Amino acid sequence: MNILAPLVLATALSLGTASAATPTPIADTRPTVVLVHGAFADGSSWNKVIPLLQAQGLNAIAVQNPLTSLEDDVTFTNRVVNAQSGPVVLVGHSWGGSVITQAGGHDKVKALVYVAAFAPSLNAAPVVDTKDFPTPPGFAHFIADADGYLTLPADAIARDFAQDVSAEEANLIHATQGAVRGANFEQPVTVAAWTSKPSWYIVAAQDRMIDPGAQRALAKKIRATTVELQTSHVPMVSDPESVAKVIVEAAQAAAK
Repeated sequence: MNILAPLVLATALSLGTASAATPTPIADTRPTVVLVHGAFADGSSWNKVIPLLQAQGLNAIAVQNPLTSLEDDVTFTNRVVNAQSGPVVLVGHSWGGSVITQAGGHDKVKALVYVAAFAPSLNAAPVVDTKDFPTPPGFAHFIADADGYLTLPADAIARDFAQDVSAEEANLIHATQGAVRGANFEQPVTVAAWTSKPSWYIVAAQDRMIDPGAQRALAKKIRATTVELQTSHVPMVSDPESVAKVIVEAAQAAAK
């Protein structure tokens, strides 16, 4: 008699019972919101929006882009998108609008949200859509280093970039800003995701960095669902509830 037979049988029965009792993991199909910051900023610009999205049951991840070129920023953004298992809502602020226009061609991206952002046409640079509008006041205060990277001084942040936030918040924006390569704004996109993906656009009516009239024209061009807020260039800092509401609407559409 094989004395191991009872043990083998018991083990098999045990494994079978465990297998039957353990459900197969279900993939998380909630949309993930990937937040792309703009120039003169970093991922912390989304700090007020992220908890609001999480409270609605959404995953939310802020990308830390280097601002060194369109290609580099798209690579960093795609790395985050690639890591998600479900659909993605791609959100871009300011210069980040160019990044999501290019990166939004990714198959996982189901919706785009532009926040006071550029939205270039295919094979066009972001400056093309804004050249016929008044030069924003903030442009007069760029500081360029020897390598062509731009920053904004503290007084320009408080007056032109984020004039509707507290002095403490403006100071933090200045301290955490990323230097952006000036040549980025001349780089054309080779994908225009808004031509095939549903888009939302938040116009910042008191913007002193991208002309509000240009923003309205961009929103119309991309046929976006448009919301206008009476904010500075950083509505995600000064009115995060309204920004989160638009992103949630886009995520609900992406989940259908």
